[in-house]
Amino acid sequence: MQTYRADLHIHTVLSPCGDLDMSPRNIVETAKARNIDIIAITDHNSTLHGPVIRKLAKPLGISVIYGAEVTTREEAHCLCLFDTDEQREKFQEYINLNLPSFPNDPQRFGYQVVVNEDDEILYEIEPLLINGLSVGINDIEKTVHGLGGLFIPAHVDRPRYSLISQLGFVPPDLNYDALEIFGKTNPANFLSANSYLKNPVLIKNSDAHFLEQLGETFTTYRMAEPTFDELVKALKGEDGRQVLSF
Repeated sequence: MQTYRADLHIHTVLSPCGDLDMSPRNIVETAKARNIDIIAITDHNSTLHGPVIRKLAKPLGISVIYGAEVTTREEAHCLCLFDTDEQREKFQEYINLNLPSFPNDPQRFGYQVVVNEDDEILYEIEPLLINGLSVGINDIEKTVHGLGGLFIPAHVDRPRYSLISQLGFVPPDLNYDALEIFGKTNPANFLSANSYLKNPVLIKNSDAHFLEQLGETFTTYRMAEPTFDELVKALKGEDGRQVLSF
C-alpha cells in the first residue's frame, strides 16, 4: 500500500467561471509540480475535457478521473466521477438531454471553450453550463451509480449551491459515496453541527478555478495504486484502503 494525493474537483477553461489559464496542459503541469497523483476534471455540467487531460497526464504519471460538477434541479452542486470513456460518454448524453437550452452570455458569465492538447480553441459550448439540470438530485445519483460512477455532493457546507444551503440538510436517504466539505472546514466541527449524519466519509478538494488553487487543498488516500477502482475501495474502507487525511 502507498499514499496518494488526490484533488478531485478541478475546473478548466470550459467552465464559464474557470480562468483562461486553466488549460489542459497547464493543469497537468501544475498538478505534477505540486505532487498531486490523481486529479478529477469536473467542469460545470460537462465531461468534455476529460479525455484530452488524461492523454496529457499519462506521460507525467498522473491519473485522471473523468467527471462533472453537476448542478441539480435544486441548484445543489454534486461531483459525478467516472473511470471509462463509455461511462463518460453516456453521462454526457444524460447531461445534454437535461441541460436547459438557455444560451451563454460570455460577457456576463465567461467563455465556455473546448480546447485541444495544444491549447487551441476548437469550439464554444452554447448552452449556459452553470444552469441547473431539469432533473433532481435523486435521479442524478441513480444515473451516476447505474453507470458505475461515484456520487459526491460538493462543498456541502458552503453558503451557496450546496445541499445544506439549498435543502437545509443532507437527505438521510441519499446514496452518496462521500461528502466534500469546504477546504477551511474543521471536520469535527462539521460533524458536531450535523450530528444526524452517521459516520459519513468526508473529503476535501481544491475546487480550483485558477492555477494557484490547484492542489492547494487535497485528500490523501492509502491505496495499492492510483486508480478509480482503488479510490472506490478507499472510500468504502475496503481491503486496507482508506481515506487518510486532508
